Amino acid sequence: MPFAIVTFVGVLGLVTGIYWLMFERAEAREQNHLRKRLRVSAPKKAKRIDFVKAADKLSAVTSLNAALRRWGGVSSSLQQLLARADVQLTVGGLLLASATLFLAAWFVIALMTRLAWLGLAVGCVLAFVPYQVVRFKAKKRIRKFEEQFPEAIDLISRALRAGHGFTTGLALVAEEAPQPVAGEFRLLYDQQNFGMPLGDAMKSLAERLPLLDARFFVTAVLTQRESGGNLAEILGNLAAVIRERFKVKRQVQVLSAHGRITGWVLSGLPPALAAAFMITSPDHIMTLIKDPMGPPMIAGAVFLQITGMLIIRKLVNIEY
Repeated sequence: MPFAIVTFVGVLGLVTGIYWLMFERAEAREQNHLRKRLRVSAPKKAKRIDFVKAADKLSAVTSLNAALRRWGGVSSSLQQLLARADVQLTVGGLLLASATLFLAAWFVIALMTRLAWLGLAVGCVLAFVPYQVVRFKAKKRIRKFEEQFPEAIDLISRALRAGHGFTTGLALVAEEAPQPVAGEFRLLYDQQNFGMPLGDAMKSLAERLPLLDARFFVTAVLTQRESGGNLAEILGNLAAVIRERFKVKRQVQVLSAHGRITGWVLSGLPPALAAAFMITSPDHIMTLIKDPMGPPMIAGAVFLQITGMLIIRKLVNIEY
């Protein structure tokens, strides 16, 4: 009797196990997969949507951001410069970097030379280094845009000849052109695509890019929209004119290269000699600094040096 019960239980367990492995397990797996899909696709709590874009933060520090908001003119110009340079940095970050360099240079130079005024002068010079770096990146990006701009105008002109609309040409430039042209035209296309009038979007492009060629482009498009005409032909002629202007600019840069190099050498020679003397003959430099006539002579030399740099810059900066 016990043997029959054990045999019955064993056979029942074996049959139940085979049935579970072949049928119940697969069905349970499908049900679990279906529950996961339903759980993922379940409606979530609706999020609040802001239809008005929040103003860009000038600084991550709340108090500094509020102070920069009050200095609207300086903050807007620095923010525009950062946008032209395409640098992921806020206005507050730029100012904090300048302040850090100023304080560090002032402390180190004053500690090494025991001359607070010299540390103050060096700190004032180094405080402009972050601004100059951003300005250099902005000029480099604008110069690259200027080189690629005629090709972008030609692409829009060919799209118009093929029967597409002007906004379609903007989208083609945003998708196919290299950076930074693609980024600027992508912003232009998105602005007009999301409701901004095309005229306002074009004027915004001219404000972002301090280029005469960009103003030519905006003026040509807006004039054609008001008075009519063959926009494809207008843009083709404009691209040819921009290429010729760019060629003249390169020729002017080649002809004025000697003057620019001379200006850099003459501007950098006195500071380089002063640094060399501080390393090789520090007593000689300290005599100039400690003498009563030394600081006035240094101040006069710095004034004349800056004046000469500005004069040379004016001479070699030829308008084309």
